[in-house]
Amino acid sequence: MFRFRFELLQGGEDSPRLGKLHIRNREIETPVFMPVGTYAAVKTLSPRELEEVGARIILSNAYHLHLRPGEKLVKKLGGIHRFTGWDGGFLTDSGGFQVFSLASMRKIDRRGVEFRSHIDGAREYLTPEDVVRIETDIGADIIMPLDVCTGADTSKEDAREAALRTIEWAKRSRSAWQGIGSNALFGIVQGGMFPDTRAWCAEEMGGLDFPGYAVGGLSVGEEWGKMYELLEATVPLLPGHKPRYLMGVGLPENILEAVLRGVDMFDSVLPTRNARNGTVFVPGGKLVLKNNRYREDEKPIQDGCTCYTCTNFTRAYLRHLFKMREILAYRLATIHNLHYLITFVSKIREAIKGSTLDRFIETFRSGHV
Repeated sequence: MFRFRFELLQGGEDSPRLGKLHIRNREIETPVFMPVGTYAAVKTLSPRELEEVGARIILSNAYHLHLRPGEKLVKKLGGIHRFTGWDGGFLTDSGGFQVFSLASMRKIDRRGVEFRSHIDGAREYLTPEDVVRIETDIGADIIMPLDVCTGADTSKEDAREAALRTIEWAKRSRSAWQGIGSNALFGIVQGGMFPDTRAWCAEEMGGLDFPGYAVGGLSVGEEWGKMYELLEATVPLLPGHKPRYLMGVGLPENILEAVLRGVDMFDSVLPTRNARNGTVFVPGGKLVLKNNRYREDEKPIQDGCTCYTCTNFTRAYLRHLFKMREILAYRLATIHNLHYLITFVSKIREAIKGSTLDRFIETFRSGHV
């Protein structure tokens, strides 16, 4: 039984949109931010804490889960939801980003990718068909096909070749996916930093009729203006009644600009990684809690914030925890950052619903959201 459906409630092809992801027994409002739990756990937080900060869907990485503990074990133990105790939505990335980030440890050919495991150096060869099977065995609700991600400095010729291979692999992934399970396979748009290459890839992907679409290969070192230009060249060409997912983008200002251009879904390691480094989101920017200026500061991270951290602890105490490298420091900062970002996106939804988005943008840019 197919357990995924997207309902577009408001908006069009290149304007702010409201929608709902229907996943198993859950309804997830969009735009939505998805915390990242690469190894099937959002670092330092329990599933209950994720629910409390407002998370409804999280992202894990099929490549890493394939290496450890292995999709066969996850399937044997009831699938990813039962294995982790997380009853919300699960999206798995394919490992395509590892093709980019582990460039010194892989070889690409037409059939697939050969990796050198970052764990023990063992050889691992994955085809698009393998990845679909792995993600289906894991039991994710939304799965991503194997793709080829390129960097910001990639030549146009290489970016087009990567996009062409991504399209070829998408077709093979779709053939392997049809009839294999009840999850949703998204197509991924690549094309480097070149609007015409991106537009061509988007049109090709759109014609394959995936349940949803992702824009990959951004937030890889390019300037923000270039990211927005490429979104404008890409997003309107994707089917308007399908969800659009911008991969790996998690700064509030980037999310807002992408929503304005018709994007529905976001993920990033940024809020959790920054939290572990002692950097937390606040209206107008960020605080670095390790700084000496907070040594005697009795205020919460953010006045008016309703997260567990802000309603119970001071900046001074959090700074002390970070200085002592107490695990609690990382947990409390992560709770705040995820609560902040998920709440930020919910405020965008409310502004779209209430036709007050222009006022929200003005308030955000003045540093008060």
